[in-house]
Amino acid sequence: MRVSCIRVVLGLVLCGVGLGFLGSASYAEESPSQWTAPPESLAKWRAMRFGLFIHWGPVSIKGTEIGWSRGSQVPIEEYDNLYKQFNPTKFNADEWVATAKEAGMKYLVITSKHHDGFCLWDSEYTDYDIMSTPFKRDVLKELSEACRRQGIVFCTYHSICDWYHPDYPLGSPG
Repeated sequence: MRVSCIRVVLGLVLCGVGLGFLGSASYAEESPSQWTAPPESLAKWRAMRFGLFIHWGPVSIKGTEIGWSRGSQVPIEEYDNLYKQFNPTKFNADEWVATAKEAGMKYLVITSKHHDGFCLWDSEYTDYDIMSTPFKRDVLKELSEACRRQGIVFCTYHSICDWYHPDYPLGSPG
């Protein structure tokens, strides 16, 4: 199982990193200077070369894509209530990070909040978060600490878009 997961992750990460490199070069050339990352930051990121990007949340129960399967593959009412069942009792931050490190990865990025609004930490602004699940553990804190212990750079991807916010421009899919 572990080898199969690594193969899938490696394929996804290699694809994402490749796209990131292609996009970063043209973006930096076409962007105003205030949007361009400092050259030393880009050099450090490029030197790391290989990392893990994790999209994970309650919809993982269904085995569909996070966010965009709402209303298409998973009925809206069901999607919006999956957090009440989300209880990844086999989650082990140290094991996840060790697997990434064993594969040669230098950094780990996890989606802290995707467009669907679910937060993988205890948010004071919403109950649509990890503490409202049966799991009730701060996934971001655990992964951050595991990365620190094992020498992996920890990062988050955080979407400021939120389908539940009245100012979200497009509404949610579905």
